[in-house]
Amino acid sequence: MNDLFDYDAELRRHNVPFRAAARVGPRDRVLDVGCGTGQSTREAAGAAVAGSAMGVDASARMLERARLLSADQGIANITFQQADAQVHAFPPAHFDLCISRFGTMFFADPGAAFTNIGRALRPAARLVLLVWQERDRNEWATAIRRALTDAPPAPSAGPDAFSLADPTATETILAAAGFTDVGFTEVHEPVYYGPDSATAFAAALGLWEANDQLAHLDPAAAEQARTRLRATLDAHTTEDGVLFDSRAWIVTARRR
Repeated sequence: MNDLFDYDAELRRHNVPFRAAARVGPRDRVLDVGCGTGQSTREAAGAAVAGSAMGVDASARMLERARLLSADQGIANITFQQADAQVHAFPPAHFDLCISRFGTMFFADPGAAFTNIGRALRPAARLVLLVWQERDRNEWATAIRRALTDAPPAPSAGPDAFSLADPTATETILAAAGFTDVGFTEVHEPVYYGPDSATAFAAALGLWEANDQLAHLDPAAAEQARTRLRATLDAHTTEDGVLFDSRAWIVTARRR
């Protein structure tokens, strides 16, 4: 996937309920897992006026952008770390709040990952995650895939974007990792692919799954798939831009 895809724009309607659920306090020390270019980290730092925010991500390019944006905005109480949150040695019992906006679904071992994150949280610290619900409840995934191929999705060989979609399974993972009071709140908002279908077409082709599907087609079939994709994007163009329906969970919990 293009790691500079504009997720901040795509998820702008999701960010409002996520920020409200996070309820960052003025003295909170916040850990942001999978922070990308740092929008959620910067917002946390802005709320934690007497605290701090630390964003971690595996992508050096995203973190470079995050640091530049933070410096441009003059934010002093913020740091970024290139790290794998599954195994990184965070300071123990240090953070008051861990947030993650679609940054925790790809853990190879989610139990070990959330256990490691839990060690970084003080007792009773809060965890607030935004994760996708099932694939078939997310039009951005199903409609674009149908435009590119008639084949059903192959069984995932490992974690994917929908790995934390099942509330029962996710609650079991978090409970085993030392979290309690696990709750789920639905977020039903569209994702935004751009102001027009041409912009959305370029964005869609920047996604790894689209490239993977097209790579398996002969040139004529690939061109037909691109034509279907353009038609799908045209059909989803509104006065507010190109929008696809989506459903997500805000998952909340507390460290024991």
